Amino acid sequence: MAQVAALVEALKSALKSARMTYADLAHGLDLSESSVKRKFSRQEFSLAEIDRICTLCGMDIAELVKLMESRQGRLQGLTVEQEKEIAGDLGLLVVTVCVLNRWSFENILEYYVFSEHELVQMLARLDRLRIIELQPNNRIKLLVAPNFGWQPNGPIEQVFLRAIQQDFFATRFNRDDHQLTVLNGMLCAASNAELRRKLERLARDFDQLNREDAGRPFAERKGYTLLLALRDWRYESFGPLRSDRDPENAG
Repeated sequence: MAQVAALVEALKSALKSARMTYADLAHGLDLSESSVKRKFSRQEFSLAEIDRICTLCGMDIAELVKLMESRQGRLQGLTVEQEKEIAGDLGLLVVTVCVLNRWSFENILEYYVFSEHELVQMLARLDRLRIIELQPNNRIKLLVAPNFGWQPNGPIEQVFLRAIQQDFFATRFNRDDHQLTVLNGMLCAASNAELRRKLERLARDFDQLNREDAGRPFAERKGYTLLLALRDWRYESFGPLRSDRDPENAG
């Protein structure tokens, strides 16, 4: 019931951000204003109504859940110093990645070489950072928000960037469960912005599927890494062929 109340409060916040009144919402839902007020007071909305409200506010349900989580005070990121602490300890970094992917204490213990004492100590450090809550019987409760992310170009992102450069592309991507798509084109600013929004939505979809699959047996799940990137980049080998009038965005 607490989650329902939190979701309704997030709906109110979304309406406020979109500068929509109950009267505006009533018109969009084809209801009377009194009916809309009654729904909010009773906290009674169908999934279709929530989806419609999100559309009217210019967002989707995933963004609404993200708003709800942020309002509940869930951790959205660490400081640079906190990231340094994790990045400087390989064992702690491994455990951090595992808990963010909703591994249990037993999963980590089975897959890696840590002793129970070592693992408890590292989980206690993550508890102090408020990434998790270490509960009785070594149960792990994840405390981060859906939009949790590392510091841009921060200590942990640098660790993963080095790994991507050295190892991620060291395969032919020819397995059925692999995918590599390389595209090149010229976009205006508006199209670039639209594409970045779609990439952000795909990232949220990946995280949502990851969360949903956390309830499936561990043996049925396999670790995957999805790399999304968009930048203005030109193949340097083309350099000698460019004229002095090269317009920098020629692809």
